[in-house]
Amino acid sequence: MIYMAQKQHRIYNPAMECIDREQLKKLQGERLAATVKLEYENVAVYRERMDAAGVKPEDIRTVDDLKYLPFMEKTDLRDYYPYGLMASPKSAIVRIHGSSGTTGKPIVSGDTRGDLDVWSEMMARTLTAAGCTSEDIVQVAYGFGLFTGGFGAYQGADRIGAMVLPMSSGNTQRQIMMMKDMGTSILCCTPSYATYLGETVREMGIDPKRHLKLKAGCFGAEPWTEEMRQHIEELLGIDACDIYGLTEIAGPGVAFECLEKHGMHINEDHVIPEIINPATGEQLPYGTPGELVFTTITKTGMPMLRYRTHDICTLTDEKCACGRTLVRMGRITGRTDDMLVIRGVNVFPSQIESVLVSAEGVAPHYMLIVDRVNNSDTLEVQVEMTEGMFSDTISHIENVRKYITDQIKSVVGIASKVKLVAPKSIPRSEGKAKRVIDNRKL
Repeated sequence: MIYMAQKQHRIYNPAMECIDREQLKKLQGERLAATVKLEYENVAVYRERMDAAGVKPEDIRTVDDLKYLPFMEKTDLRDYYPYGLMASPKSAIVRIHGSSGTTGKPIVSGDTRGDLDVWSEMMARTLTAAGCTSEDIVQVAYGFGLFTGGFGAYQGADRIGAMVLPMSSGNTQRQIMMMKDMGTSILCCTPSYATYLGETVREMGIDPKRHLKLKAGCFGAEPWTEEMRQHIEELLGIDACDIYGLTEIAGPGVAFECLEKHGMHINEDHVIPEIINPATGEQLPYGTPGELVFTTITKTGMPMLRYRTHDICTLTDEKCACGRTLVRMGRITGRTDDMLVIRGVNVFPSQIESVLVSAEGVAPHYMLIVDRVNNSDTLEVQVEMTEGMFSDTISHIENVRKYITDQIKSVVGIASKVKLVAPKSIPRSEGKAKRVIDNRKL
């Protein structure tokens, strides 16, 4: 049963998650038409693109007309930074979020009061799907700032009426102290930091089942595997739920897992998903892997029409056992823009991670180092051993190393050098984990 918070008067509409598909399609068409009109009238660059494509706002009446609209890209946000893509006047924009901008100017997105309200609703659904109610205590260990993670989780928990601990990221000992003392029941952070928290909890001699009240976590902002989920659940004794979002669309809460854990439900009354062939832009049917594209249909500050995420996944419209009728997206299996091309082969870090996290005696911490030696690409995979493996016999360690080497070659299609390193020797991250060092770009 989908829970509706009663603690506050600002409730959200959970019935929308079980809406009849035909009703939803009609609603999407109406909201899409309004958004296209808003974009055409207020964003010069998009109006120029529509005119060049021979498309007018009145041509877009249903979801089926989506394919006639031009795409938007992340480069657009950089090219028209900071206000060039805003569809509302600056006086209506109440908050800016964006990337960290560590490699240049950040990409930013402007939110109106209504946009923040929609985002809060999507995150309220996200937390509710993980079992959160107004009686829970939510510890937010995502960073607060331009990054959307901390604010998104906070807003969702606030909408439900739960107690919120806005810890932000870092200061692990303090995180665990507050988790224990305050009785945290829901944890929100990146999966790599959840792993780090779980390992530290165990090292401190804390038994999660006896000393903590954690029951679930909502983890996102970086790709992770099913094996990593199982590892987190074992470390912390919780249900680990995947969530998906991106600043350009709304932040976390665009899609979320329920406790069935069979794909992430997309909040389709606010965003329309598509899967396209990344090379041709052609729409692909449900069940076919391709590039994920989103169109916002309730955002007014900076709407995104056919925004290419470059994330690779599949969609399914099969009804979930939880009762939700929203389309579900599978796990992100790679990206079209940051995949590694090594000796002519497309390599996604997630492929290698799937091998490592299922191997005996190694921890889910790794680093991929790509280099070029004598005009040939090389790949070194560094992966941490567990404490038990580190003290094992040399022959056993070598057998594990050989197994991982063979599996990577089988899955990826190229040979690599696998190096098993000591426990805790790979740098930890309290935010997004850094998994790749590509020295070919230096």
